[in-house]
Amino acid sequence: MAESTIDARVSPLAHLEERMRTAAVTGARGVTLTEWPFLTMVNLRVAPASEATDRIEKTLGAALPRECGHTTASGPHTVLWLGPDEWLIVSQIEVAAVTAELLEALGTDPGSVVDVSANRTTLELSGSAAREVLEKGCPLDLHPRAFAAGQAVSTTVGPIAVLLWQVDETPTYRLFPRSSFADYLARWLIDAMSEYRGPEVP
Repeated sequence: MAESTIDARVSPLAHLEERMRTAAVTGARGVTLTEWPFLTMVNLRVAPASEATDRIEKTLGAALPRECGHTTASGPHTVLWLGPDEWLIVSQIEVAAVTAELLEALGTDPGSVVDVSANRTTLELSGSAAREVLEKGCPLDLHPRAFAAGQAVSTTVGPIAVLLWQVDETPTYRLFPRSSFADYLARWLIDAMSEYRGPEVP
């Protein structure tokens, strides 16, 4: 019997899809919240100054960022710095292909390549008021002079630990909470967005 090709996965926020859609605010102080479920996420550990790192960078087509908060990107892959010898690779390519290529590049050198795609989900907060929404519960200085497009750090939003990545200058942010905390975070953000549904400021 042929195996079913139907994807039976249910995202951690499927039940809030309509609430997130109706929470969207348009106009000069606009902000939207959406989920990007099932993104490929691979945790990579490897010594930065090693031949394995050189091979991995060639495989990804991007250098592994060496400083806290930095990211690099090439094609379908974005690499986020997590620590001196640890990175999160977020990709648009199927996870089995990404892990297989990285494991081949790592070879027998010390390190690890682990599929963590089910560990987190992805929330995208975007719009002219997105920074103000986050500032209600994030301790970081999110002003562009301190945090700009292409940066990603571990922080908290409300009481939830997240990896926060600013994608562009709209601004658009992607937040990576643990799947078990995604419901709380999404509801927190929806509530934080609600004040911007009032009359537009000229």
